[in-house]
Amino acid sequence: MNKSVSAPIGIFDSGIGGLTVADAIRQLLPHENMIYFGDTAHLPYGDKSEAAIQAYSIKIADVLLKKGCKVIVIACNSASSAAYELLKEYVRKDAHIINVIDPMVDYLTRHYGGKTIGLIGTKRTVHSGIYAQKLKEGDKNILLHSLATPLLAPMIEEGFFNNQISHEIIAQYLSDATLENIDALVLACTHYPLIKKEINEFYQNRIDVLDSAEVVAKALCEYLIENQLLNQSGKPERHFFVSDYTEAFEASTRLFFHELVALERHPLWN
Repeated sequence: MNKSVSAPIGIFDSGIGGLTVADAIRQLLPHENMIYFGDTAHLPYGDKSEAAIQAYSIKIADVLLKKGCKVIVIACNSASSAAYELLKEYVRKDAHIINVIDPMVDYLTRHYGGKTIGLIGTKRTVHSGIYAQKLKEGDKNILLHSLATPLLAPMIEEGFFNNQISHEIIAQYLSDATLENIDALVLACTHYPLIKKEINEFYQNRIDVLDSAEVVAKALCEYLIENQLLNQSGKPERHFFVSDYTEAFEASTRLFFHELVALERHPLWN
């Protein structure tokens, strides 16, 4: 791969939840140019087949490659589990691929050997068993207790967090017997950083709440430094594309990216 330092970072998700990953990357790597693609025409990926997710992911990768991205970040747990291996093979030497699962697994393997870890995510992510499988390969005797929490993502997208409704739904999920006696909790959905504060309050800061957005941003930073691709100067350009545009999507960007961004419509199929 022969890319310049100024080539953009490509980030994609099934919608706008992946903007939490983009935000973490922006904070850690303020000079990097960025292109974000939200596949809002096909969200959520959590209830799509593996074949469908792979087809969408290939199309989005084509868009990001044509825009010259030096790295593509799959900012979606469903796409990371369903399409990462295929994308890695498809992209080959054109760009480096980072998903949201492997950096978290690496982090757990380094810091939580012999511990009991809880995980919350969509039904697809939990039922895929991808985290348990990869942790087992790491051979660090980590016990994983996973719980599907399907109400959380739509709740967050509707702006229901930091209020009585969200407190009760979060408490209901986190009180489940599956998550008893855990040492840390993995937020295995890119929407969940928005409720990290409430989750910490539920546990009264007694356990570590692990945000994949921050872990992925650090993994990206390490890759860029190791490969001499880190952009350390200049005013960054950031573009945000969606496969289907509504004003509601654009209004929601403030929740996930901490500022309102202008979304450009870019259909995957014309």
